[in-house]
Amino acid sequence: MKKLLTVLLIQMLASGLILNAQKITVQKGSFNFIKGQKNLLVTYDYSNMSVGKFDKEEDYIADKMAAYNKDEAGKGEKWLASWKSDRESRYEPKFESLFNQYGSKIGLSVSRTATDAQYEVNIHTVYTESGFNVYLTRKPAHINAVVTFKNISTGEEVAVLKADNCPGRDAMGYDYDTGVRIEEAYAKLGKAVAAYIAKQK
Repeated sequence: MKKLLTVLLIQMLASGLILNAQKITVQKGSFNFIKGQKNLLVTYDYSNMSVGKFDKEEDYIADKMAAYNKDEAGKGEKWLASWKSDRESRYEPKFESLFNQYGSKIGLSVSRTATDAQYEVNIHTVYTESGFNVYLTRKPAHINAVVTFKNISTGEEVAVLKADNCPGRDAMGYDYDTGVRIEEAYAKLGKAVAAYIAKQK
């Protein structure tokens, strides 16, 4: 029992260290444009993304598919379908949900269907660590992203944020599925970006 408690304590401390490592920095511009805005169009970009130890996502995909198909024919294709579909069905809604929850404090929301928005916020995921959770051994997921705000009518970039080490893990430890871990990283990103903007408004 003591050994189990020790392991759980170490995991909690490790999670805290990762959470504290989350960092948002301004790369360009300011948030003066936010005044008077109530809704932003949100778009997503996963191009040129590195994953884990792989500089290119396609190399990561090839490695995972080969391993899964070696274990069971067709399993790699099933994994790939989930890897791709999780973006639209899980990660993006999670980002929007948390952004809108914290953005509501300043009357600001994001939506993929905001046809009346004057500004767009693009979430470009540049790095993904999928992490793992196997029995008592785990490594939280995290993502790095470049968040670009631009005027839709002129195309001008008005502000750019860099978000590093947005952690992804389930607080109760039930994040055995890769999608659950990464989904939580997008939740943290949404919360962090909205909170940062709120401080600037």
